[in-house]
Amino acid sequence: MKNLAIARRYAKALLLIGKEDGQVETYREEIAKIADLIGAEKALERAITNPLYDTAARRKVLQTVIEKLGLSNSMTSFLLLLFDKKRIKFLSYINMFYQKMADEIKGIARAKVLSAVDLTESAEEKIQATLSKITGKTVVLEKEVDPALIGGIVTRVGDLVLDGSIRTQLYNMRETLKRGERV
Repeated sequence: MKNLAIARRYAKALLLIGKEDGQVETYREEIAKIADLIGAEKALERAITNPLYDTAARRKVLQTVIEKLGLSNSMTSFLLLLFDKKRIKFLSYINMFYQKMADEIKGIARAKVLSAVDLTESAEEKIQATLSKITGKTVVLEKEVDPALIGGIVTRVGDLVLDGSIRTQLYNMRETLKRGERV
């Protein structure tokens, strides 16, 4: 939990810098790019974060990656600060918090929609419009298919969960019957 608090603080600091210089979206793309790369390439992650390797060599690897990605001066300074403060290992969490905070600024809510089958375009639009009305934000859908739902959808926006799946309805009916109530 302490790691998450540290990551949130660094993400907030980067966001404040981005707001000051009008580069929130640039930093969003850059931090996602390097966090995704390091997360996907475990050997690279070890080369940068493993304290058994020489610190100067690890810093040089990070600088080389930064140069290859063509990151901005501010992002370069931020990443080198993370390295120097021994916080580079929190980069994926910092990225996660930064993305959420940048979404907040833009009035975007991300909704995860789980459905039994692929949704039609019109169904997606209806879900998006309804969730936008509920949240008061622009909603971006992240879709996933789970045949175990049998039918219907489960939608999660932040802490709000809307479960309209057949599986849940059947479960609720079973529980009602167990208690001896009428359906």
